[in-house]
Amino acid sequence: MVAFKLWQYLLRKTTIYIFSLHNMKHIKKITAIIQREGDGYWSLCPELDLASQGDTLEEARSNLIEALELFFETADTSEIERRLNNEVFVEPLEIKVG
Repeated sequence: MVAFKLWQYLLRKTTIYIFSLHNMKHIKKITAIIQREGDGYWSLCPELDLASQGDTLEEARSNLIEALELFFETADTSEIERRLNNEVFVEPLEIKVG
């Protein structure tokens, strides 16, 4: 149960809001998945399949935001529509092990 509450907390803390520069009135809620690996962290936006990394959790999050902002600045509308997957579900699973 503690792991589930931690997972819920992390999901809330890693949700990122991105302003699309193609339409400044539109705010898109984007998911960030951040995981520790070795001495650093990797971060992934599953809706756009964009990834980044950092030495700390905050740096991985910040670098992913920068990558997403650059994507929205440079990508044309058709590329955004082609890559954007709005049906991404992140949820904890309970499985039997051992």
